[in-house]
Amino acid sequence: MNTLMNEIHVSKVHTVKLTDDEFIVGLKDGRTIAVPIAWYPRLLYATKEERNHWRLIGDGHGIHWENLDEDISVQHLLVGIAM
Repeated sequence: MNTLMNEIHVSKVHTVKLTDDEFIVGLKDGRTIAVPIAWYPRLLYATKEERNHWRLIGDGHGIHWENLDEDISVQHLLVGIAM
């Protein structure tokens, strides 16, 4: 018998690193997600200082850059949704 999972556990953010080419998020469960920074033009064209001015939101399930008006959730990173 097949069952459908109604809930998927999404880990919380542990670390955030932005390079000229990649957006890398370390999760508290040990996984690392790396995506092209080009997926997020606001981050791509931001200064290093703007990129490094972030905070966790949603109890660690997302990242917010106030000066860039950018919010990125772990769930979207896991399923490959670029905004």
